[in-house]
Amino acid sequence: MIRTLLFLALAAFAMQASAEDDYALTTVAEGLEFPWGLAFLPDGGMLVTERPGQLRRVAADGSVSEPLAGVPAVFYQGQGGLLDIALHPEFATNALVYLSYAHGDGSANGTRVARGRLGDAGLETLEVIFTAQPSKDTPQHYGGSMAFMNDGTLLLTTGDGFDHREQAQNLASMLGKTIRIDDDGSIPADNPFVGREDAADAVWTYGHRNPQGLVVDPASGRVYQHEHGPRGGDELNLLRPGGNYGWPAATYGKDYTGAHVSPFTTLPGMEQPLLHWTPSIAPSGLTIYGADAFPEWQGDLFVGALVDQEVRRLRLQDGEVVAQEALFSDLGERIRNVKVGPDGHLYLVTDSAEGRILRVDRR
Repeated sequence: MIRTLLFLALAAFAMQASAEDDYALTTVAEGLEFPWGLAFLPDGGMLVTERPGQLRRVAADGSVSEPLAGVPAVFYQGQGGLLDIALHPEFATNALVYLSYAHGDGSANGTRVARGRLGDAGLETLEVIFTAQPSKDTPQHYGGSMAFMNDGTLLLTTGDGFDHREQAQNLASMLGKTIRIDDDGSIPADNPFVGREDAADAVWTYGHRNPQGLVVDPASGRVYQHEHGPRGGDELNLLRPGGNYGWPAATYGKDYTGAHVSPFTTLPGMEQPLLHWTPSIAPSGLTIYGADAFPEWQGDLFVGALVDQEVRRLRLQDGEVVAQEALFSDLGERIRNVKVGPDGHLYLVTDSAEGRILRVDRR
């Protein structure tokens, strides 16, 4: 363990030594109200969600549209609102857009997914395809990250509801889970718990706190996810179907009182994180780099950090993290999301009432 930690520290130092001086940040769009999700359109533009409930189109020249029509009503309170956005893998022919959001009210709310076809004015033929059950009475921990797998199924993260953390270990509950559904909301027959009376068919992995980062490596099919700990114990996980990721029974997390959430960091039958952060960096947004604009980033993960106001670059080797470095800390803004654009550049979404989309360029 000591040798591994020393290697990580030395590798991180070597990465940091040649890092931020090589890159510049360019503002692509601004004036966004707590932007959350980002999707790139074939015409060179983007769609961006704003947590209060707006969906906007950003043109290739950076101009921002008025709110688009057809967006579902959201529960905008606490950490709730309009969250992630994903385009169907065949968007070029079917124009399908997927939105995750908090719905309901203060006494009964939860994470929901709807889809609609993108038209000139907004979303058309909107339909709800998934609602996490049971509902909860807290306005926190919705998860809400989405990613399409290579087989065309859709993954969605859900949070534990904050006050309901024990539900993350309850397979019959959809709180604190990764959900896997078909593109129309139906349940894939090969989900790991299909047919079990004590489990929800939609559950793919469980034992999560509040996962707000999810990405599928298109080359390997590996699924990476990160989740918030309380004051510590943020995790990066490699997801395996049916896996139990521990929360709250086995965790490195420290509660807001400073006490350990559990006396156990590992238990039989529970997966260990690839990486954990204490104190918390508040990870939000996750992408994997597979383009040509920055060859030195090939195969690396990028994590936004809300509390640390930076981006973490994670070097991977055979699916394991072998080094990490902090980037763009001089920006001094909470990073809500990170994405790789079709032009091969990294894009950052900042979390504020005057949020921005920034592109990473080489100096």
